[in-house]
Amino acid sequence: MVARLVVAAPSSGSGKTTVATGLMAAFAAAGLAVSPHKVGPDYIDPGYHALATGRPGRNLDAYLCGTELIAPLFAHGAAGCDLAVVEGVMGMYDGASGHGELASTAQIAKLLRAPVVLVVDASSQSRSVAALVHGFASWDPEVRIGGVILNKVGSARHEELLREALDASGVPVMGALRRERQVRTPSRHLGLVPVAERRAEAVDAVAALAEQVRAGCDLEALLALARSAPELGVAAWDAAGPRVVPGRPVVAVASGAAFTFSYAEHGELLAAAGAEVVPFDPLRDERLPEGTRGLVIGGGFPEVYAPELSGNEPLREAVAELARSGAPVAAECAGLLYLSRSLDGQPMCGVLDAEARMSQRLTLGYREAVAVSDSSLAAVGTRLRGHEFHRTVIEPGAGAAPAWGMHLPERRVEGFVQLGVHASYLHTHWAAEPGMAMRFVERCAA
Repeated sequence: MVARLVVAAPSSGSGKTTVATGLMAAFAAAGLAVSPHKVGPDYIDPGYHALATGRPGRNLDAYLCGTELIAPLFAHGAAGCDLAVVEGVMGMYDGASGHGELASTAQIAKLLRAPVVLVVDASSQSRSVAALVHGFASWDPEVRIGGVILNKVGSARHEELLREALDASGVPVMGALRRERQVRTPSRHLGLVPVAERRAEAVDAVAALAEQVRAGCDLEALLALARSAPELGVAAWDAAGPRVVPGRPVVAVASGAAFTFSYAEHGELLAAAGAEVVPFDPLRDERLPEGTRGLVIGGGFPEVYAPELSGNEPLREAVAELARSGAPVAAECAGLLYLSRSLDGQPMCGVLDAEARMSQRLTLGYREAVAVSDSSLAAVGTRLRGHEFHRTVIEPGAGAAPAWGMHLPERRVEGFVQLGVHASYLHTHWAAEPGMAMRFVERCAA
């Protein structure tokens, strides 16, 4: 059994990431093996969680993976740990639009049978905090809010008023963080700046968060709350499939500051299918890894590094040559842009006959999709759920053989399938469709 705690909030911007990351770092520094998790499809927060704990940050997304996989994926990530901390998403009861509680923090807490600590932005209230906490605690009787952490508290007197108000709520205050001590983490057009782009500063920021949480929170009470979680009673998810592809084909996976968006399970699935997974950095490496038979280019921020990516002409040519050979190439979002002719006027790999550029419009949301072209990832008719998150556009938006037919928010085709290339804006979680990884590795070995 793993002690576990879900960090939730009434709304976005309340301080979930501050508290969750600080708790992870504080408990890890105290000698506990801490398993970090994030509700939803977010790639950036798990990078800070990994830095805080020394373990891969893992996502728990009931929309992408289905409710039945949440507890097994959690058990897989938390195996051998003393404590798991799960950072929520948005407001606690906010889920996938039009799907009720699906993919909400509350639903994940129920699926994990985990107690919740509610982080409340107290900066503009005093006695009203009791009504807020009472409402959240009583809304769904299956959700157990075991404690409150008050964030952005203005003064000792403000904290006293808040604690007095909450005395009658039945929910104990387990921490209070002062407004003037807040640790700032820089943001830009898609949220926080990833750890890979500011490693030294991020290390300092996580250490400061740990100190802030240690000073303002009752760690013993929070650990006791986490240990009060009952047995989960599920078998851990396993990346192993029905067979292993022989030959150990090398699958190169883009990494580094420009390509930071990846789910830990993807690499595990590729390795379990028989691949030798080798990371490389398109900003620095001028060649693909020796013996590369397939290429995975996930999401990230190529728009921030367009001049540097463009300047690495030897690697751009190597990627184009691999794609021309018919080798499997799986590209999501940032990878799609990198394979285009140009990004904001900077030459890219030229694999796709399309131009990409930054946009003022944020494209964000869950999607239902069906494969409309046979590819190295999916057979025609494969149905799955994905997520889009970008401020770029690519023209045209689909090739002669599109990757996906979308059903939400409107009907359209999207992406490119040509030779072994599958390129799309759609982020997918392969644990929901593990056959994709097996199919990809089989094509690499063929």
